[in-house]
Amino acid sequence: MTDNRFPASVFGVGSEPDARFSLANERTFLAWIRTGLALLAGGVALEALGLGIHPGFRLAASLILLVAGLLTPLQAWFGWKRSERALRLGEPLPAAPLTLVLAVAVSAVGVLVLIGVLVR
Repeated sequence: MTDNRFPASVFGVGSEPDARFSLANERTFLAWIRTGLALLAGGVALEALGLGIHPGFRLAASLILLVAGLLTPLQAWFGWKRSERALRLGEPLPAAPLTLVLAVAVSAVGVLVLIGVLVR
């Protein structure tokens, strides 16, 4: 019997893991997607609402949020694939490489907004 599930690079290797682990991996994927949506919404809202923040700092913070929001679904997809494949092969779960990037991005946004409020 062949496995026709997508992607074949994940489902074509190893053995079927406990469904609870696959479902937990899917919930993590969805959490990353929600995070990406929140970052995008924050970037749009920050620029659209104005909020009395210096325009240059506001724009920079908005752009960082938008870029982070665009990168996060990529983290979600590739993280899901790598984790599901590791589960199927009985290997240790991989780390999420974009977590540091996102933490730095959100911190930078906080600093930009703070400075933007102080210098307006």
